[in-house]
Order: sequence, then C-alpha cells, then structure tokens
Amino acid sequence: MPEFYGFLWTFGKIAVVAIVVAVFVGFFTKHWIFRWRTAMTEYYESQWHKVRHIEGASQRVQEDTAMFSRIMQGLGVSFMRSIMTLIAFLPILWALSAKVTELPFVGKVDQGLVYVALLSAIGGTTLLMLAGIRLPGLEYNNQLTEAAYRKELVLGEDNADRAQPPHLRQLWGSLRTNHFRLFFNYLYFDVAKWSYLQFSVLIPLIALAPTLVAGVITLGVFQQISNAFDKVENSFQYLVNSWETIVELISVYKRLRAFERAIEAAPSDDAGEPVVINATL
Repeated sequence: MPEFYGFLWTFGKIAVVAIVVAVFVGFFTKHWIFRWRTAMTEYYESQWHKVRHIEGASQRVQEDTAMFSRIMQGLGVSFMRSIMTLIAFLPILWALSAKVTELPFVGKVDQGLVYVALLSAIGGTTLLMLAGIRLPGLEYNNQLTEAAYRKELVLGEDNADRAQPPHLRQLWGSLRTNHFRLFFNYLYFDVAKWSYLQFSVLIPLIALAPTLVAGVITLGVFQQISNAFDKVENSFQYLVNSWETIVELISVYKRLRAFERAIEAAPSDDAGEPVVINATL
C-alpha cells in the first residue's frame, strides 16, 4: 500500500506541473495573440483617412482582426498539442509495431502501423481538401452579403430614407442565396468528412487483421496498440480535424488582404465615393 500511494503521489506532482504549465501557456498565448491583433489594428487605424470610405471598414478593423487572432490562437494551440502527442506516443507505437510484422494486402512491413497511421491521415486530408475546395470563397462571399445587410440596417437607424423594405428584401435575398449555396457545399463536405472519420475507426482493425487472426498478440497488447495508434493517427489528422476552422481562417485572410489592397488603391485624401471591396474568387 505505501508503494501504491507513492505512485499516486508521483502522479500528483506531475499533475501539478502540468496544471501550472497549462495555465501559464494559456495566459501568455492570449497576451501574445492580443498583441498581434493590436499591431494589425494600429496599422489600420493609421490608414483610417483612407479607410473611412471603404465599405465594411469598421468590420475589418474590429471584427476581422479579432476573429483572425482568435482562430490563429486556437489552431496554434491545437497544433502544438498534436506535436506533443506525437512526441509522447509515436515512440510507443513504433515499439509496439514490432509485434505486428505483417499487414493485409502488403505483407511484412517493419513498424507498419506508423506508416498506416500516416497514410490514413494524408488520405483523409487530401479528401477533405478536394471536397471543401470551394468553401473559403463561399465563406468570403457570405461575409460580404452579411456586411451589406448589416450596414444598411445601421444606416437606417439614423436615416429614414435607408433600410426600406424593398432594398432590405433584395439584400436578404442575396444573403439567403449565398447561405443556401454554402449549406449545399457543406453537405457533400460533411459526407466526405464523416465517412472518412467513421472508416478510420476500422483502419487499425484492418491493419491488425493478420496478427489478430493468427493469435500472435494478447488482448492487453491489442489494447495498447489500439490506444497508441488512435493517439498517433489523431495527431496526424490535425488538418482533418481543423479543416472547417482553417476554411474560416482562409476566408478572414482573404477579406483582410482585399481590405489592404483597397487601402493601397484608395486616394490619400478622405473624399470620394465609398469603395466596395470585392475580389475574384
């Protein structure tokens, strides 16, 4: 019993270190990301005399910079977690793969499970990239229609001639059309995503089929291999698991780049008609 409680105490000490590190990493990451947003905001503020007539300027300066930094924080933290998981579990899977020397349809392959996990992730990433290739452009257009509708409502608060029902219905029609187009594209993207994720559950079983049927490993070893394989494969699937967020990031990036190009093309004085941001998608 003293030895048992001693191991629990060892775990407790490691857990305290993990908690402290997680808290400080989260704290400094948030500060660093906000400083990144501050740098972008200060640059746009310095160009406000050019920006003020650009349609959606306030949204770019306030909302998109916040969204860009928030998404980058989430993706960055997830990426580092995937790397740390690989560092922890890849050697374990590599060692356990020595017990599995034969793969179905291929034959004998040393450390074959590692290669199976890597190829599974590459295949899933490629599949989702092809299925979601139109999503960034549609998300970009979606924000344009949302911004146009929101701006008309804001102008209508101070001007009775703006935000008239016929114009609002026209703007809402464009917004609805783009949303429905986006929903349709997400339909077959989700079919590809969930089909792959469900099939990936069977991949370790298929890879271990000759070993299991021959009775080479015990149930305990199988559980160890299955757990390590899931951890490694999930780390390799970083792009698969984050693809929808990456699509959102690409959309924000496209809007900010179009905004900056409009700033560069705008006259230095603050006169003139509003500049409508648009891009060839």
